[in-house]
Amino acid sequence: MMFRRARALVPESVAPGRAGRDGRDKSAPTVCLHVVRPARVDVRARRAAEALARAGYTVVIIDIEEEAQAVVEEERGFRVRHIMLPRWHHTRRFEPFFFFRALQAFVRGLACLLRCHADIYHACEVTALPACFIAATIRRKPLIFEAYELPLHDVPLSEMGWLRRVFHSLLSLLLPRLIPACQAVIAVSPPIVAEIKRCYSIERVFLVRNILSYRAVARSERLREHLGLAPSARIVLYQGNLQLDRGLDILVRAAPLLDPHVMIVLMGKSVGATRERLESLIRELDVAGRVRIMPPVPYDELLDWTASADIGLTPMSLEYTLTVRWCLPNKVFEYIMAGLPILAARLPAVQELIAGYDVGQTLTSERPVEVAHAINAMLADRAALARMRENALRAARQLCWENECERLIEVYEGVLHGLRTT
Repeated sequence: MMFRRARALVPESVAPGRAGRDGRDKSAPTVCLHVVRPARVDVRARRAAEALARAGYTVVIIDIEEEAQAVVEEERGFRVRHIMLPRWHHTRRFEPFFFFRALQAFVRGLACLLRCHADIYHACEVTALPACFIAATIRRKPLIFEAYELPLHDVPLSEMGWLRRVFHSLLSLLLPRLIPACQAVIAVSPPIVAEIKRCYSIERVFLVRNILSYRAVARSERLREHLGLAPSARIVLYQGNLQLDRGLDILVRAAPLLDPHVMIVLMGKSVGATRERLESLIRELDVAGRVRIMPPVPYDELLDWTASADIGLTPMSLEYTLTVRWCLPNKVFEYIMAGLPILAARLPAVQELIAGYDVGQTLTSERPVEVAHAINAMLADRAALARMRENALRAARQLCWENECERLIEVYEGVLHGLRTT
């Protein structure tokens, strides 16, 4: 159905025609997505590319890579063209490298975008927007900007080196010109949609949440078996990047106050020195028996690990940045898909979801004693946990990418025809 609708709306200039040697319809609208990171780790961009390909678009992702087998790789329905940069390009050890990295990625990205004769250019995150804007302007093609976060509010200025602050200031001058020039802007949570509309005085901002594809997930014992825990152990799981804005130190400080047999598990990739800081705090508080830190697991196995916990945590530090306050984290939908009741910070978008589907509870305070009390109380009410688990499994059939990607296709159809999508 989506394929027929997308093709039916193709203008005469790109009407159906002859397929090329590779079997692709050369007359189908071509979309060029640009990500300033390896596409293999950008799950959001890959989901979008697959959905667009299924809807009848020819899709190319231009990314930054250091270890690909080939410059061009064929994926499931789309193509990835790599800009190959050496490993040192990705280091953050020396601040002066940051500006050179950004400049090199911009120049090479722009050159590659200009060689891609697309009908629509799609910038994934703010770092890809300047190059995509120039390419779309030169080619006189529409531009879509996808804001994974609230632009320029992901990291406090106090945590940036001076070159990063210069880069931030430059973007703050450019974005009021670049964003209103986009034919559509996509954002991942309702508060971020509203804020972009307010900040940049535009109405063409659309919500497409970062939701994973549906699959049924059975309960398992993976975490208990992996960590050598007793069957009676209760596991409170945080999954995602280990970084400063996630409020993970609060969980460690809450650990001494938890009921016996309750284990906090932090599973994910460490950003910067966050893991070392958490491990130091664990030693200081002598809670090694109450908090475990695990590396990330392969994404296609993640839900099986998630389903072996009892509660899914979304702590977050509300005062860190506006991006954090207004986010709608991927992990919320992962918890729901795995049937895991959620205990979350007072994030407006998450609160709305939890209340609407009755799949969890909200923390009333960030104080460790209150967090510990909330965890203990939630685990003690087994009837409520069972109800929230069933609600989550039902909600997962609605909150899945198969439904959410319809919004993405509608945005593209509107842009392709110069419409103002409502």
